[in-house]
Amino acid sequence: MNFESVMQELEALGKERLKKMYMSNGAHEPLFGVATGAMKPMAKKIKIDQPLAEQLYATGNYDAMYFAGIIADAKSMTEADFERWIDGAYFYMLSDYVVAVTLAETDIAQEVADKWIASGDELRMSAGWSCYCWLLGSRPDIQFEESKIARMLDMVKETIHESPERTKSSMNNFVYTTAVSYVALHDKAVLTAQAIGPVEMKRDNKKPAILLATDNIQKAVDKNQLGFKRKYVRC
Repeated sequence: MNFESVMQELEALGKERLKKMYMSNGAHEPLFGVATGAMKPMAKKIKIDQPLAEQLYATGNYDAMYFAGIIADAKSMTEADFERWIDGAYFYMLSDYVVAVTLAETDIAQEVADKWIASGDELRMSAGWSCYCWLLGSRPDIQFEESKIARMLDMVKETIHESPERTKSSMNNFVYTTAVSYVALHDKAVLTAQAIGPVEMKRDNKKPAILLATDNIQKAVDKNQLGFKRKYVRC
């Protein structure tokens, strides 16, 4: 499939209900409103195609950008490529579920995520913390330096309440993911969650969300999910 046929197929798969939902979360035109599951047959046909992914991502169309993440050849992408992609990620569903997910499949993931976390830019920070969630939730614990993850938990405890709104959500999720998927620091993550307590995240045109990592961690414990690792990061 080429660029034109993919765009036509995405447009045909669009649903007005989903388009409205995506827009309520921060997406803007152009977009079609395609369910992620509906993209799978096309993804199976194409498999991996980085030049096509780049064409699709450059459209600024949310659905095309999302699909670009599915077919991207992550391991061929450089830090400069990821900087370009994060520049184009104008809301959290792109920064956290397209760019961060794609970055999590690379050898440079931690290096780039560390820079984004330190950047002071809301969506870069959010993508950086999210990338660590994808990494911790899929890679063997031995690939991480325990003292570094411990320092990151301390950073969350000290800064989450003053952080940019979307970044709060990713930081909160980092505490949860560490508690569930990085067993060596489960106890420290639980104590961190207790220390930060409820986190209020303001949202445009919506009531603030109250984030509470302690409850979600307890639910995972009750379901015997400690040590959970996903087989695949991308869908």
